[in-house]
Amino acid sequence: MPRYHHLKRDIEETRRAWVVGRLLALRKQLRADVSDRLAFDRKDAFLLATWNIRDFDSNKFGHGPRLPEALMYMAEIISTFDLVAVQEVARDLRPLEKLMDRLGPEWAYIVTDTTEGRGGNEERLAFVYNTHKVLFRNVAGEIVLPKGRKIETKRKRKKTAEDGAVIEFIEEDALQFARTPFMVAFQNGWFKFNLCTVHIYFGANFGAQLKQRTKEIAAIAEFFKRRQKRSNEDYILLGDFNIVGPEHETMKALKKGGFTVPEDLQKERTNLAGDKHYDQIALRTTQKSLETGASGVFDFYKSVYRSGRADLDEYLATRAGDTLRLETVEVEVGGRKEKRKARRDAAAMLDYYRKKWRTWQMSDHKLMWVELKTDFTEDYLKGLKPE
Repeated sequence: MPRYHHLKRDIEETRRAWVVGRLLALRKQLRADVSDRLAFDRKDAFLLATWNIRDFDSNKFGHGPRLPEALMYMAEIISTFDLVAVQEVARDLRPLEKLMDRLGPEWAYIVTDTTEGRGGNEERLAFVYNTHKVLFRNVAGEIVLPKGRKIETKRKRKKTAEDGAVIEFIEEDALQFARTPFMVAFQNGWFKFNLCTVHIYFGANFGAQLKQRTKEIAAIAEFFKRRQKRSNEDYILLGDFNIVGPEHETMKALKKGGFTVPEDLQKERTNLAGDKHYDQIALRTTQKSLETGASGVFDFYKSVYRSGRADLDEYLATRAGDTLRLETVEVEVGGRKEKRKARRDAAAMLDYYRKKWRTWQMSDHKLMWVELKTDFTEDYLKGLKPE
């Protein structure tokens, strides 16, 4: 369980009752939506999750920073699971380290360097895991596609006249992933597996950018399909795939690589609006004894940062009040445009709170999870019996 002494240190006494109330509601929801639904004995099972935590936590868009209580809520959620893949970790690791401090000493993390370039957005990918349940098998690496397996090759022809002759040059620009996938070898119980987290390029929902997104998904699925043929190991792909829907080309690209998504998860929508299937957990395993149990998407907004006016009023009274009340607008002064602060009306304030501000406190993605039975003792013992 998380370390609750931070409530006394980080939360003002006047607000402590509110935060404790939200934590108790969150714990009740986690029991109902996760713990009470599990199909296997907890000691025999492994709870795996993926969570895109929006821009954690650079505040480069000016909607934050996250309040101390948000870190407490995140720690409460993550502590329910055994391992959580986290996307959109920012360059500054201090917020992640604060989260780890609230999770407690039995928790550890492994994180990538930032991905450079416009598409990379200076993001990191991370695994946060309970060391009492999960063993790091000392293998970790970012996935780089080999020659001939790049996402896309752009060709540009140049013609240069030389002594009356036309010479033709071909320039090639071969793309890797916009944000490099990250694979780590773990073990839980009998189950040794390679876990790869992704944050696939989004771009747009049409044209060349959607095509690039689909190619990224196809490339990572094909990469592990080929590798499994050589290694005969087990692979799990999870993260933010930006998949449009169960029947869309983006999902077909994942399944074409031989990955299976638990049936219940294919129906789940993980974005705030509840109309997109962005996040996924997909398996390509050789272990016949591996069973999947319960699974789902956890909607934390039922318990914290709720959509009603009462919660907005609570945060208007905190240090975040001015961020909620005021917006930046352009005004014309003496023929020049200047940026100034303007007060939102009540309706605009509630709309901003629901659609933007709270997503930089928690996220615009819900957490997706699956239960895996990883105790293969009985199958192993039966295999030792003589025919």
